Amino acid sequence: MEKIAISKHKQAFDEPLWWGLFSAGGVCFAVFLPAVILFIAILLPLGLLPAEALSYERASKLLFSVQGFLFVGAVVCLPLFHAAHRLRHGMFDISVGNDALNKKLMYGGAALLSMVALGLVVIGMLG
Repeated sequence: MEKIAISKHKQAFDEPLWWGLFSAGGVCFAVFLPAVILFIAILLPLGLLPAEALSYERASKLLFSVQGFLFVGAVVCLPLFHAAHRLRHGMFDISVGNDALNKKLMYGGAALLSMVALGLVVIGMLG
């Protein structure tokens, strides 16, 4: 008669959510951030784009709109969750801290910074 080992490991029901945010953040980080860097950090300073392309008035009008809200979500918020997930699993791999606490700190920090970034866009939209 075989004895069946009963695992005392708790199943993480929220793990697919974190992996989904990690994946979406990685895609946004890989697709949108190079384009942002190309336009803002290379083409504009070299004078290869017209100066009025990102004038203050035009940039603020674009940023403080629904499209700007989605842009900040894709370029700031999702990569924050990608980084939080990497940090959490890196800390788990090298046995630093308690995973439950690390999880709360990493994802809580990403959520807090995301709320600040999106909140600033919303304040700009209202003001």
